[in-house]
Amino acid sequence: MKDLRSAIMMLIAFTVICGGIYPAVVTGIAQAVFPSQANGSFITDKSGREIGSTLIGQPFSDPKYFWPRPSATTDFGYNPLASGGSNSGPTNPDYLKTVADRVKALRDTGVTGPIPADLVQASASGLDPHITPESALLQLPRVAKARGIPEAAVAKAIARATDERQLGFLGASRVNVLVLNLELDKLKP
Repeated sequence: MKDLRSAIMMLIAFTVICGGIYPAVVTGIAQAVFPSQANGSFITDKSGREIGSTLIGQPFSDPKYFWPRPSATTDFGYNPLASGGSNSGPTNPDYLKTVADRVKALRDTGVTGPIPADLVQASASGLDPHITPESALLQLPRVAKARGIPEAAVAKAIARATDERQLGFLGASRVNVLVLNLELDKLKP
């Protein structure tokens, strides 16, 4: 009975420490040191209305916007409550048809040459907000034409929205599609 009482007291103590005190301290530090990131990295407009998060992809399909990676989430694209890949392998006929349909849709917009994988394959989470700089440059002519602005201006916007490798050697260069599209909305045609 003595051992049982000690075990129950330890369970209660560690539940309070690990399930209450530790998360509260970590959350407090995050709010103090990194408030934007701790609250979801939201982007707001001039009136303070939240437009989206830099961490979650947004569905863009208008030709005047850069298009993100496809989403594999259920119910609707970029559903943060249904994060996850399709789990379809590279030999799955349905997956191959989906990718072929995406390639055809890009070809129908006038894209020629090789198409980067990130424009036709969803990320593992289905929510990735980034595309490669190559994917952005591939879409540049369509976006410039739809907006009626010079390609050089769009190329400069891509360069400004490109995040380089972390610490100079981790990951790859990437372009946040939401940030880029908001930057383009600020440009006058």
